[in-house]
Amino acid sequence: MTKIRSVVLGCGSYLPEQVVTNAQLAARIDTSDEWIVQRTGIRERHIAAEGEFTSHLALRAAQAALTDAGVDAQSIELIVLATSTPDNTFPATAVAVQHGLGINHGAAFDLQAVCSGFVFALATADNFLRTGAYKRALVIGAETFSRILDWNDRGTCVLFGDGAGAVVLEAQEQPGNAATDRGIVTTHLRSDGRHKAKLFVDGGPSSTQTVGHLRMEGREVFKHAVGMITDVIVDAFQATGLNADSIDWFVPHQANKRIIDASAHKLHIAPEKVVLTVDRHGNTSAASIPLALAVARKDGRIKKGDLVLLEAMGGGFTWGSALVRW
Repeated sequence: MTKIRSVVLGCGSYLPEQVVTNAQLAARIDTSDEWIVQRTGIRERHIAAEGEFTSHLALRAAQAALTDAGVDAQSIELIVLATSTPDNTFPATAVAVQHGLGINHGAAFDLQAVCSGFVFALATADNFLRTGAYKRALVIGAETFSRILDWNDRGTCVLFGDGAGAVVLEAQEQPGNAATDRGIVTTHLRSDGRHKAKLFVDGGPSSTQTVGHLRMEGREVFKHAVGMITDVIVDAFQATGLNADSIDWFVPHQANKRIIDASAHKLHIAPEKVVLTVDRHGNTSAASIPLALAVARKDGRIKKGDLVLLEAMGGGFTWGSALVRW
């Protein structure tokens, strides 16, 4: 029996020009390159310029994805933009991207699941496409986390960066075999609000009428991360009959190299299958997975027919996984 799958037609990314190294941060706050690299694997991050907004980054990534896919912007019927750092409280940053692409049909909206945002957005778009509501969609992860950081807090300001990544999805009929079908094979999403205080922003329109700053209990987040990540990946394997040996590439949320290494080890995924960009990008929240996808696609690692495993965990806590055959 055939099935409709959401097939990736192309991907693209955009990083702000300004690069901030660990050494540059060490000149401003009490930290060092050795301290940051040892604990996180991060060596540098990109920071948006003054007047450069999340929508600007998202638009550039969307344009790159459309070019890579070889499709016209007017064929896009749905835009789902994952971000925790929108241009405005409202309207959605997605409509700014829609306007920037010259699209005035279909639907565009933002989705907020913090670092898990891209996986949540991918699952959301996939469900719309599989029902036949839309034929072609743009899924974007874009962030300017530099705008919500406390630059005097060395425990958090060294971790994050700005950037955007996007994929173009198209509903296509596939044979219905999870082991061979192209497209999104399965997605699994979770959340648990009991952990809010471990990773949150201490502001908002309703609570403080301010943007606020990111606050994190790093050890607590680390403690929960590996178990939650592997949990939804096991769910993906059980739903499809696939396993770690089936995976060609593991593209995790790029938050911390130690978390990524521990997750891959627990799942028995070989290190050479893991796509790592955290050293160059830092944690770009919802943008980290599509940024990593674009890197691995551009350098030739991810090829048509490859099975790619995505996972992320973010504030809330939220966490999720997706299996995608390129």
